Amino acid sequence: MKARQGWLVCAVLSLAGCTAPELRTQSPEALDEALESKVKLVGSVARPSGNTYVKAEAVALVTQLAGTGEDPEPSPQRSALMRQMQTLGVNNPNRLLASPTTSLVLVRAFLPPGAQKGDRIDLEVQVPSHSGTTSLRGGWLMQTRLTEMAVLDNTIHEGHPLVIGEGAVLVDPSAEGEKNRGLLVRGKVLGGGVVTKSRSLGLMILPEEKSVRLASQIGLAINKRFSMFKHGIKEGVANPQTDYFINLELHPRYKDNIGRYIRVVRSIAIKETPEELIARTNLLQAQLMDPITCSTAALRLEAIGKEGIKPLMKAVESKDPEVRFYSAEALAYLDVSQAAKPLAASARDEPAFRAYALAALSAMEDVAAYDELRALLDVPSAETRYGAFRALWAMNAKDALVRGESLGGQFSYHLLNTSGPAMIHVTRSFRPEIVLFGPDQRFVTPLVLDAGKLILINAEGGGDEVTVSRFEVGKPDQKRVVSTKVDDVIRAIVELGGTYPDVVQALEQAKSSHSLTSRFEVDAIPESDRSFQRKVEGHDGAETQEQLEVASPLSELFSTRGSKAGR
Repeated sequence: MKARQGWLVCAVLSLAGCTAPELRTQSPEALDEALESKVKLVGSVARPSGNTYVKAEAVALVTQLAGTGEDPEPSPQRSALMRQMQTLGVNNPNRLLASPTTSLVLVRAFLPPGAQKGDRIDLEVQVPSHSGTTSLRGGWLMQTRLTEMAVLDNTIHEGHPLVIGEGAVLVDPSAEGEKNRGLLVRGKVLGGGVVTKSRSLGLMILPEEKSVRLASQIGLAINKRFSMFKHGIKEGVANPQTDYFINLELHPRYKDNIGRYIRVVRSIAIKETPEELIARTNLLQAQLMDPITCSTAALRLEAIGKEGIKPLMKAVESKDPEVRFYSAEALAYLDVSQAAKPLAASARDEPAFRAYALAALSAMEDVAAYDELRALLDVPSAETRYGAFRALWAMNAKDALVRGESLGGQFSYHLLNTSGPAMIHVTRSFRPEIVLFGPDQRFVTPLVLDAGKLILINAEGGGDEVTVSRFEVGKPDQKRVVSTKVDDVIRAIVELGGTYPDVVQALEQAKSSHSLTSRFEVDAIPESDRSFQRKVEGHDGAETQEQLEVASPLSELFSTRGSKAGR
């Protein structure tokens, strides 16, 4: 590491036209200061606002249970639910609550930073700790309004509605019996929440620094770097509103990576002459070539904008994987086509960089990024394939390759003509979605499967036909006879009124009973908590391995908390 720092000092000083003897014996702190530009950045005087998750909660009712519900005991939660039902004009709410087909539940959602009115997000559903409900499988969450909540004097107090939600409750399809009761009494409504109030992003100037003049300077600096068109008019993203608060519009390039957007904005220089910009760019170019400082240098060059592209282009050819990745990532958010190939290689070959590389590719509008993502749909790795699909969907949800269709208004359904191994992917976060990698996948007969509590899938005699039937008390039986193709069976389930959780349950059972030979994956999302190995030269010249985390913020595209299902 010391050898690298020495090389970096020499490189910086040679670029600045200085000599280094007096710095060679300095402490690491002094060395860091020597490598730091004196130009003031936004982050040195302002902190982000609105960049955390906000929890919204509600007490609600789940219906359509198969006798697994209960009549809840008197409690603040029951009182709150009674008030809601009375407000909605529900007749005889006590009778409804007493039915074993219903259950009182607690619902929560996490609104991500920058959430806009109309966004869809996941809802988490679970019964209270002392509930007698034994399962939420097959349940339907009735419409509810989620707010910021507090309990005072044994009474629940609610704030303004932040989310309205309802929908089919997805319980872990593999959960069965008393040993899995904890899994059976909680679930999710994927994309079931609709945000009713947009969240604002902003910057708070530090109290000791606040002034109208500084707020104006910061706004001008940010708007010089970031602008977008509204109704055909070009506008900056920053709007100073007081001497201490600057409102920020979310730039479309960073719609799925607000954490990175905030970091880039805070890396913008407040006031910089052309000469200072040249000197700082040279300094960052030297820092970019060393793995120790490359992540920060790449982000600051990205914040500079067009003038930062040239040094990033040089570094993307580096033999060092860290230098190459961070440079390519920054170039992607600058929409430079040369970023596509190295990012695709990082996604394919380095698991620690995968989620970040795919997210960066999704932010590009260049055809090179589209082509690289399309090629990744065929690789063996399940999380790389599905991650590439989600990145393509984020890039352009209307593209014919990933557009898919809405089956019965229940979930998003996609048939991909890929050359890789046959695979079926379902989600338990982000949005209800089924993706078939390879269109001609088939079930193996004989088989008997359940799709919820009302639909049975039967091919006990073997052969090439499958009977999908719906049996409901008081109603005539319904039946569909289809081929063994997975596609045909899924469509038949939905035609008979099956929900997304019903289809997922049938697929899970088929895989467990070996009636499905395709690879079956649930939430095969690139992980963000993996470390990578950096080679470090020790004092004796021997190389050792150092475990490091990726320095980039995780995109909302691959985050499961407050999963945002799109706008």
